[in-house]
Amino acid sequence: MTSHNGMPRAQGLYDPANEHDNCGVGFIANIKGRKSHCIVKRGIEILCNLTHRGAVGADPLDGDGAGLMIQIPDTYYREICDFDLPKPGEYSAGIVFLPQDKACREACIATLDRELSRVGCRLLGWREIQTDSSTIGRNARSVEPRVMQIFVGLGEVEAHRFELMLYLARKRAENTIRNDNLAGGELFYICSLSSRTILYKGMLLSEQLNTFYPELDDERLVSAIAFVHQRYSTNTFPTWDLAQPFR
Repeated sequence: MTSHNGMPRAQGLYDPANEHDNCGVGFIANIKGRKSHCIVKRGIEILCNLTHRGAVGADPLDGDGAGLMIQIPDTYYREICDFDLPKPGEYSAGIVFLPQDKACREACIATLDRELSRVGCRLLGWREIQTDSSTIGRNARSVEPRVMQIFVGLGEVEAHRFELMLYLARKRAENTIRNDNLAGGELFYICSLSSRTILYKGMLLSEQLNTFYPELDDERLVSAIAFVHQRYSTNTFPTWDLAQPFR
């Protein structure tokens, strides 16, 4: 039997707590710090060239995981969000995996909102991220989370402590949901939550990343850096959360 996130349950000498992230990484940057969509496109190209460092399952459309980290595309987010954003550096953006079930999803969102408020941050809003799972494998689709994006303002937090408070809120939310055995909580995962970078990832093949996240092809989405990861899970199992571990 497998758990909802795709890994077998503890049995015999096997324990899912020993799962790890691996394997191929790549990085590109504009050394003058000039942001462009070209860097994003070339980061995805590097990722696709790392296909040999990944693996597939019995279904050749099931990948072990792939992801892309870029700088927060401030102009793009300002144009697509239906709420106001503070100036760059005074807000954070994060991509969050959530349960498909509405009640479970709302419980996870409430927990994260509560922990952010607890550390003094201010919730700015959530948005649905358009995803296209038509090209991914059947196993990846069977445990596919709902993907949403959160935006968080400084609130009462001093700017130099913002990243620390975001980290604390993220860890507390994850621990609370796990320790309370919240229904559907095994699908809750914060891919990244930062005022500097954003991480797009999933249980995907490298060439599936920008088809699963169509907005990665938007010319307005710019960055001066791109850090990619293609997973080969060796003696472990592929899951949505273990793809691109460098949040």
